[in-house]
Parts: sequence; structure tokens; C-alpha cells
Amino acid sequence: MTSLSIPSLLLWATLGCALYTTPAFSGKFDNKTFTEVQTLANQNDAEAQNALGDRYYDGEDVKQDYQQAVSWYQKAAAQNNPDAQYSLGYMFDKGKSVQQDYAQAVIWYTKAAEQGDAWAQNNLAYLYETGKGVPQDYAQARVWYTKAAEQNHSHAQTNLGDLYYDGNSVPQDYAQAKIWYIKAAEQNYARAQANLGYLYQHGKGVPQDYTQAAIWYTKAAEQENATAQNNLGDLYYNGNGVPQDYAQARVWYIKAAEQNYARAQTNLGYLYENGKGVPQDYSQALAWYTKAAAQENADAQTNLGYLYETGKGVQQNYAQAIAWYRKASEQGQFHAQYNLGVAYDKGKGVKKDPVQAVIWYTKSAEQGYAWAQFNLGVVYYNGQGVKKDNTQAIAWYTKAAEQNLPNAQYNLGLMYYEGEGIPQDNTLAHIWFSIALANGKSEAYQKVMALTLKMKPEELLKSHNKLTEFREKFSIPDPVIP
Repeated sequence: MTSLSIPSLLLWATLGCALYTTPAFSGKFDNKTFTEVQTLANQNDAEAQNALGDRYYDGEDVKQDYQQAVSWYQKAAAQNNPDAQYSLGYMFDKGKSVQQDYAQAVIWYTKAAEQGDAWAQNNLAYLYETGKGVPQDYAQARVWYTKAAEQNHSHAQTNLGDLYYDGNSVPQDYAQAKIWYIKAAEQNYARAQANLGYLYQHGKGVPQDYTQAAIWYTKAAEQENATAQNNLGDLYYNGNGVPQDYAQARVWYIKAAEQNYARAQTNLGYLYENGKGVPQDYSQALAWYTKAAAQENADAQTNLGYLYETGKGVQQNYAQAIAWYRKASEQGQFHAQYNLGVAYDKGKGVKKDPVQAVIWYTKSAEQGYAWAQFNLGVVYYNGQGVKKDNTQAIAWYTKAAEQNLPNAQYNLGLMYYEGEGIPQDNTLAHIWFSIALANGKSEAYQKVMALTLKMKPEELLKSHNKLTEFREKFSIPDPVIP
């Protein structure tokens, strides 16, 4: 079984509902006691009723009581107080002391939004975006996000940036996304800072700039934004924009992992599995992979399966390995699909089943995984689980060989050398044998030597040029050719 490569570390920030903060007390109630506010509320003062609802919501000078908060918000909302209408919408949105009811949330958010309340506009937009309480409508979401964003509401600015990033109701436009993220990021809104860091990291809407990515991720990470902490860990892991430092990567991964951020838990597990920035510790790797796998993280499930398969940090258990590979495979994780294919191919943890092996190899190979492409070439060549088909074998060997997999390069050379499924071609055979040899496939040496003696100078030149191309593309060392 081929060792797994490092999981894909980077993940776009999760887009979700804007965070809620309790509405600020109206200034004229800041210095008033609970009793004074209550007295005014009982006199049907709408602002006082809303402020009293806030006091009950926060437990300010009184025992926290969401039911009482709702009661006072309702009184104020009935008098068209926008703050209370927003707060009442929020209570229905989140189901606090009332049955969760998105339709009611839409009603109350709309009343407040139409009076210009930016929080209500933002949250109403989110309900339109997600289709909660109303039919999903990105155009309406954009309308309301824009109204709030133009009031300098940082959450709405970020959410509007998300619409441009994803191309929902507007043409996809990373540059516009950046404009809105910057507006929010400059207000120190962590999610916008994290998303802005992502744009710089990947060169979306801006020239790629790892240093700027690190700056913005750091700002967000210091505010405990888990996505930024994880992605900052990635920069330290890879040495992008910061000096490579596995220990620093671990510091940031831990911060995110302790917030139950699955991607960071997976990455932390990988550090422990491979002893990067920490002493190698398979038990710790197992623990972190398990946490992430329980959240359906496919990379973690794959790597957890690998630990069970190899008995690292846990008693070897092929059945458990297969169970985790299957979970990840069903989510489309190509390493897991390949490993599941190998299990069926070899009969490890499951009954040997060449047909199932072909199915899983194909799923992985179609995602571009070179080892799966190579194994698929082998089964087509041998007719294992599928009708023998040299044309298909050549096609899959070629895909893997073009990704610089030496085994595939050697096998492809053999097929051109023998003329199996294709016209015999010494030049192409020499090309692939030479590349395989340069990649350390020593059994190609005799083939290269034999072909060199009988090829014409122009054929050798063609082979040399192709090898040079591959060597430059994949940093292959100079070949050893007689």
C-alpha cells in the first residue's frame, strides 16, 4: 500500500450566518437602573421596552430570562421599534424561548430592515441566501446585503464579498469580493480578514502575495478565527510568506483544533504521524484524526484508515481500515478510493473482488491520482476484474506517466517496446525507459542501452529532448544513459 501524501491543507472559509451581538442599549438608558427602565417600559415607552428586553436577554441587573426578553421585545415591536423587531426576529431565527420559526424571523427582520436596521438587513439577506423561511433568492440576498454593507456593516460587507466570490446572483468577481472584504477587514472583522488572506494566498482578484496573506491571517487568527489559524498554520508548514517552521504550524493548528475545526485537527494529526514540529507520536495522530473523522472530514477518515491498516498507534485492524476508507471514499476522497481499490485487489480486510477494485481505482484515477491510474493500467493489461484491453492500459499508463510516476513510465516503455496494443515504436520506448531510469527505475537501464545501440541519431535526439522537457518540469536528475 502506498503511503498517503499530506492531506490537502487549505480550505476556503466556511460561509455562514453573521454573528449576533445583543442590540446596544439606547443611550438614554445607559445609566438607568433596571427598576427605572422597567418603570418606563410599564408606561408603554417602546424604547424602554426594548431596553428591558435587552436586560433580560443579557442578564444585566436581572436573572437572564429569554422568555421575558421575548415578551418585552414583542411589546416594543408592536409599536414599530426597529431594534425590538430585529431582536424578535433573531429569537425566532435561533429558537430562543420560542419555537424556531424562520418564517416569523423573516417577518420581523423585514419590518426592521425596511426601517434601515443594518443587522436586520444582513440577517434577512442570509435567510434569502439560504432559503430559510423564504424561497432561496440570491438576488434578494444581494439587495439586502448591499443595503447593510452601504451602512458599513462589516458582516454584510463580508457576506456581499462572498456572493461575488461564489458568483451567486452576480458575475463571479474576485476583485469585487476583495473590495468588500477590505472594507470589513479594516473594521477588524476576523472572517473578512481570513477571507482576504485567502485571496492573497491564492492570487484571486489580487496578485498572489503570501506575505499579505500571512498578515491578514494573523490579524484574524489573533481574534481566534479558526479558519485563519488553520490557514496560517499552512503558511508556516509550507514556508509561504513566513519562514518554514513546523513548530509554529503546530501552534496555530492546535488553536484551531481546540475549537473543533476539523481541518486543523487533521493537519495536527499529520504532524504527529510524521514527526514534523513534534516528536513522532502515532497515538496523538490517531486521537486527532479520530476527532476530525467524527466530523466527516474525509482526509482524516482516510488517514485514520491508514493507521488502522498499518497498526500505527493502534492495533492493526483491516476491517476498521476498510470502514474508514469507505466513509472517505463515499465523499470522493481519491486516496481513500485508491486504498479501497487496493484492499479489494489484494483481499485485505474484505473478500478479494477484482471488479470492485476496478470500480474504486477508476473513481480515484478519474480524479487524477497517478497510482490509481497506474493500477488501473495494470488491471486492464492483465484482464483483472475487467476485459483485457491494452488500449485502455496504455491510456491509463500514459496519464500516470505524464505525472512522473516511474512505474507507469517503465510499463509504458514496455508496451511501446513490445508493440502491445499499439504499433511498436523504439523512439517512444526509449523516451519512457529513459525517463523511468532518470527517476531511479534501474530495470530500465538494459532497455535503454539496447535501444540506444540501434536507434538513429534523429530518434535519439527526439528522446533526449523529451527527457529534457520532463527533467525541467519535474526536477529529474540527469539520466544515466550509456
